[in-house]
Amino acid sequence: KVFATGDSVVIECDSPDPWLPAELSLPRNGIAKHEGGKLLGSGPFAISHWNPGKKLELSARDDCWRGRAFVDSIEIEMGRNFREQMIELDLGKADVVEVAPEQAHRAATEGRAVQSSAPFELMALIFSRDPQTPDEARQRQVLALSIDPAALNNVLLQGAAEPTGALLPGWVTGYAFLFPSEADLSRARQLRSEIRYAPSWSLGYDASDQLARVIAERITLNARDAGLSVQLTNSGTADFRLVRIPLASLDAALALTKLAENLKLPQPKLASDTSSDLYMAETSLLESKRIIPLLHLKITTATASTVKNWTTGRDGSWHTQDAWLAMEKP
Repeated sequence: KVFATGDSVVIECDSPDPWLPAELSLPRNGIAKHEGGKLLGSGPFAISHWNPGKKLELSARDDCWRGRAFVDSIEIEMGRNFREQMIELDLGKADVVEVAPEQAHRAATEGRAVQSSAPFELMALIFSRDPQTPDEARQRQVLALSIDPAALNNVLLQGAAEPTGALLPGWVTGYAFLFPSEADLSRARQLRSEIRYAPSWSLGYDASDQLARVIAERITLNARDAGLSVQLTNSGTADFRLVRIPLASLDAALALTKLAENLKLPQPKLASDTSSDLYMAETSLLESKRIIPLLHLKITTATASTVKNWTTGRDGSWHTQDAWLAMEKP
């Protein structure tokens, strides 16, 4: 039950809900109002122009409860790929750009000012259904053992991620190290020899994501080394898919629940928000053999030399209210 009283909003639940504050903090539960056709909120900037999917223009608010931001306005252009963004940064046409995970190390070595979040975005293999036979479950285990997340991170990503066997990153839960992520090719081959018939699988991925394509190709090679046949496809009917999904919340229980919801996995059963209950819930999801975690990617930005005091949160969120612009030196 939700009702307003004075300048407050009161929420009453039928039973204790320890996840309510985290749930209320999700973007879909944000509170905003319209005034004169404009959308207003309580942040440091107000929307002055919004062209969905293309451009967002923000103006600093003088009445922000945290004080006025240093910059007067921000213009955010959307739909640009990573290469286009980096070119515009080098030409002085952009002040802040996103950097592809696989390009983060190179951008730093070339002298650009880059900042990376904590490992935040899960890259994993997701199957569309439960295994139908013991052999199918064993075949999925063979696939998991054949893939080396550490090599994916070191070779393809130059350290811009964290190899993982967990759904949630260790800095959120504290127990991710309990889920092994090391490849074991000899064990994979042994299990493969116990399977009477291992059908060829199709692996789907986002064709517009260059990193996904390269990693998908490496996975097919790893699978072949273990005696499995995996073919790449852009069809929507693939046997399993390579996906990338960011955490929905910094609250571990809510993040796990939303992750399962977004990937159409069984909802985790959480009796409480304790680490032990969370660990058991995550273990249950992994034991379903529906998902194989690979990496937790970092979110990286690069800034122009004129941008000062640019900071990002551990989740990659931009602290735009603290940044300011210096004059370009002649």
